[in-house]
Amino acid sequence: MDDQNLDSVFTRVRDVVRSDADLDGPSWVDYNRRFDTHFPELYRLFELLYGDRDDWLDQLTRLVLLTARSWVSRTPEQKLIDEEQEREPTWFLSEEMLGGVCYVDRYAGNLDGVRKRIPYFKELGLTYLHLMPLFLAPEPHSDGGYAVSSYREVNPDLGTMAELRELAAELRSEGISLVVDFIFNHTSNEHIWARKAAQGDPHYSNYYWIFPDRTMPDAFEAHAREIFPDDHPGSFVQLEDGRWVWATFHSYQWDLNYSNPEVFRAMAEEMLFLANQGIGILRMDAVAFIWKELGTSCENLPQAHLLLQAFNAVCRLAAPSLLFKSEAIVHPDQVAEYIAPGECQLSYNPLQMALIWNSMATRDVSLLSQALERRHNLPEGTSWVNYVRSHDDIGWTFADEDAAELGINGFEHRRFLNSFYVNRFAGSFAHGVPFQDNPKTGDCRISGTTASLLGMEQEPAAAVERIMLAHSIILSTGGVPLIYLGDEVAQENDYAYAGEAGHEADSRWVHRPRYPAESYARRADSTTPQGTLYSGLKVLLSVRTATPEFAGTHLIDFFTGNRHVLGYQRPGDTTVVLVLANFADDSQTISAETLSGFNPTGVNLVTGKRVGLEVGIQLAPRSFLWLRVALTS
Repeated sequence: MDDQNLDSVFTRVRDVVRSDADLDGPSWVDYNRRFDTHFPELYRLFELLYGDRDDWLDQLTRLVLLTARSWVSRTPEQKLIDEEQEREPTWFLSEEMLGGVCYVDRYAGNLDGVRKRIPYFKELGLTYLHLMPLFLAPEPHSDGGYAVSSYREVNPDLGTMAELRELAAELRSEGISLVVDFIFNHTSNEHIWARKAAQGDPHYSNYYWIFPDRTMPDAFEAHAREIFPDDHPGSFVQLEDGRWVWATFHSYQWDLNYSNPEVFRAMAEEMLFLANQGIGILRMDAVAFIWKELGTSCENLPQAHLLLQAFNAVCRLAAPSLLFKSEAIVHPDQVAEYIAPGECQLSYNPLQMALIWNSMATRDVSLLSQALERRHNLPEGTSWVNYVRSHDDIGWTFADEDAAELGINGFEHRRFLNSFYVNRFAGSFAHGVPFQDNPKTGDCRISGTTASLLGMEQEPAAAVERIMLAHSIILSTGGVPLIYLGDEVAQENDYAYAGEAGHEADSRWVHRPRYPAESYARRADSTTPQGTLYSGLKVLLSVRTATPEFAGTHLIDFFTGNRHVLGYQRPGDTTVVLVLANFADDSQTISAETLSGFNPTGVNLVTGKRVGLEVGIQLAPRSFLWLRVALTS
């Protein structure tokens, strides 16, 4: 469309909003300023997605009216946060950022229990709290809450939406942003939209990918891969009336049809509702799957990016401080494609996570070093969320072509790692549990808490060193470090997980134990592994917040010349922090020649002691060094 026609649409939409959204003087001034800035981008994206439909401009107008009405509903406190974060849009790049993640019921019982743990969150230093899926979902088969039956109702066992709103406000008053999952690829089959679709309502049937027979499902499945074949083969399940509905992940999770702009608008409304409860960051679940196109794999399509950008433009109009965090467990190149200021400002770092575990098993840092050199640095205004482990299983997401450059056969190496972490490999320290195990091919993924996977059940002292080493990486590579709460006190596997209804066939519940009260009680006792670990991590967290070089994500590779020792630099204005991490079970030396590019003396940031580099550096087994040094002139 030419500029003249765009100006006409611009004026028409603004006039509709002004007359119908009940915006008063100051609210209109604020909203209109953002409308002038962001509407052209939303217009462009919506035309790309839906411009082939006769009603797309009407749909766009209704969408913009929604944003204006949502803006009116934001509280003065939320609008103040919007203003602050518009002035400082990269606040999350601070070296003071620290994330924690937990299930509400398992960690605190309910939302009131979470509120009562705020003093501990402050003790730990959290600035970001991710509460795992807490909305209404079918029981007992809820896929850990990812089968959402309502985005506007909290699971009644956990509390109410009013309690969530109050918790968000209290957390914010303590400097902690609340993060929740936005499961926007699918709903559960119990969502009101799905129930109406199952009853044959044509309007809501168009909210999903539903077909009368197998013709189209067969055509789509010729190119789409199976994700959870144990639940159902292919991508479709049959309804009681004989129709077939797309269900990528589980039979009770139905994929939404974003080729229908009504679905986009409906999900934008749910997103803005959550923003107006005080949510600061949305974890955008399964971003790779949200657009389907016949003849493709239906993963990582260009329209998936357009959708995310369009949702972003909606938020810039109605909830300017709301940020997105990408969850894309795909090829490393494709993970990076979702990270941009106008798409997902934050992203999980699954490659780094997987390669930390790889280095633990092999005592070899080659793959991890390669990844940091090639795949770590991000666009300005964006950040990784770095983690040792999450609620999910561990999969080996490195690229086979990267491994091949190092002489590693990707298929065989994954078989080794699976064997190592489920204790099928002689000499392994790990006590993991297989997930989606296929003994014939050796393919599986790994379940287990950090402590159990790193040997706490058989060699606690060495396990504490490994846990410290792993966390030293996520705290120093750049980005928001995220701790699965309980890991900081060495929580072990819950082998009784299968005794809970709905958990029998999902081994991931082994690493989602309930609150470890005894472990937390020991955190002040330095004679226990829990106390040793907790006090050590607290020191690292304190050092991190006092180290401006750790802000942002920019990282410079440092080749140590030793395959057991990882090296990288975090640059500052006049100094760099050199990080060295020894994954070997014996001492390793970095030569003076290797360190000759630095001034001969540095400071160990953890101990405060001066370190001479003239004779090289010796690292103890399973140890690390954060060394502030000046570059030679």
